[in-house]
Amino acid sequence: MIKVLVIGAGAIGAFYGALLAKAGAEVSVVCRSDYAQVKQHGFIIDSHPLGRWHFTPAQVLKNAADFEGTADYILLCTKVIPTVDRVALLRPYVAENMAIVFIQNGVDIEQELLTAFPDNEIVSGLAFICCNRVGPGEILHLAYGRLALGNLPNGISPKTAQLCELFRQSGIDCNATENIVTGRWQKCVWNAPFNPLSVLSGGLPTLDILQTQESFVRSIMQEVCDIAAASGHRLPDNIVNINIEHTYAMPPYKTSMLLDYENGQPMETEAILGNALRAAQRLGVAVPHLESVYALMKLRELMLND
Repeated sequence: MIKVLVIGAGAIGAFYGALLAKAGAEVSVVCRSDYAQVKQHGFIIDSHPLGRWHFTPAQVLKNAADFEGTADYILLCTKVIPTVDRVALLRPYVAENMAIVFIQNGVDIEQELLTAFPDNEIVSGLAFICCNRVGPGEILHLAYGRLALGNLPNGISPKTAQLCELFRQSGIDCNATENIVTGRWQKCVWNAPFNPLSVLSGGLPTLDILQTQESFVRSIMQEVCDIAAASGHRLPDNIVNINIEHTYAMPPYKTSMLLDYENGQPMETEAILGNALRAAQRLGVAVPHLESVYALMKLRELMLND
């Protein structure tokens, strides 16, 4: 039996861990904020496309020392924020022949894991999904769910192909890609406008933002495309239009950044916006809209920290 350990069992970690369990894997979770609830009752997954089911992890852990056995895969699904040391979270669990899979937002977040774990496969994962934690141990999956996985710095290993097949058996689309870093920029095209604007607008869902500020959204998206191209990761010419069309078709949705803000939690401002902006500065790409949104988010973070 394939063994999987999920670190960061929030909306994303719990949902994809539950899918792997449905496909026959033995899935354990490191779960801190909801530990007591999940230890006693497991997770409730309420998915509009896939139905409602109960997920009972093989082990529910609070501390690294409690994990029994060795996993084939570690799924790292935490937020990418300055206060979370991803290497320190992973190090107690990592063993020989274990693949480290991180399903996280942001660009330019790969190198610290490649440097820290040179003898392990490092797999970058991107989730294209509308999914929220709505209560302790309760996950609401509204729409989508597609995953893209690829080895770093590039390529597709047999272990990555095997993981993709497991996800497909669970009922979602999962593709392996030779150029996952390009895919990470592609996801940033959507994240860069909608995550911060949902916060800066005072809590508007994505559809309201798009219906009133489509031109502004398009400008931010195009700037991300320009940075990606300058970085050697040219995106499809129609990527902005595709993202706009998909967002119009999406159900009313609160972004992950907005939920973090409403709950007084740190936001992924640096991973999504700051890293993209710094790449633009290194490459000499003009990004006035992105600069403005980033500056406003840093001011909003000051309010959060007061």
